[in-house]
Amino acid sequence: MNQNLPITITLAPAQPADLDALIGIRLDAMRKSLERIGRFDPQRARERFTSTFDPQKTRHIEVNGQRVGLVVISHSEDALLLDHLYLKPTSQGQGIGSKVLEQLFDQADKAGLQIKVGALKLSDSNRFYERHGFELVESGEFDNYYVRRPVRPAE
Repeated sequence: MNQNLPITITLAPAQPADLDALIGIRLDAMRKSLERIGRFDPQRARERFTSTFDPQKTRHIEVNGQRVGLVVISHSEDALLLDHLYLKPTSQGQGIGSKVLEQLFDQADKAGLQIKVGALKLSDSNRFYERHGFELVESGEFDNYYVRRPVRPAE
């Protein structure tokens, strides 16, 4: 991707037929982190994603019309649940994930909702979420769990 061109990030609805492509993005994005903890298993990753796949909650992350990742957002009474945010390795480190979070922050703040997310231990995503204002609230066997509290718009 040319760094000099302005980027336009769109969150485009996923369709049921997109499942295999989305799984491919997830596997590419998670491979290094899962290998680091000795848990990379493509079949298990496929089954876990497939068992919770809901096209209505899933969006393709598109940059200038090209699909580079995915985001899955669920709603609960008091929070947006960031179930997945994955970018292809070639699209990481370019500010795309930050721009996606900005869109989610805007949505959550307007609704007065916190955002909850889990991140695999030893994954670079932990630093990413902390850098964007998420607070560590719990640590499990394989994952860390974070919350970002809503920022009230100025009145």
